[in-house]
Amino acid sequence: MSKKIRKISVDFGLCEANAVCMGIIPEVFDLDEQDYLHVVSDEVTPENEERVREAVRQCPRQAISIVESDA
Repeated sequence: MSKKIRKISVDFGLCEANAVCMGIIPEVFDLDEQDYLHVVSDEVTPENEERVREAVRQCPRQAISIVESDA
């Protein structure tokens, strides 16, 4: 039985770099000087899951999702 890993996925075609996600969980999302969003750490952990899910819910363009893959 393989373990599932949950990761953050951003659809950069939808993302407008509003930085709402960065305001919720800045250790995961960062906006650079050119207003380009970067995912600093894409792994969803028990420690960050609640705030990552809040960032998914609050994204104005619904560009953030959580995807599962086999470990």
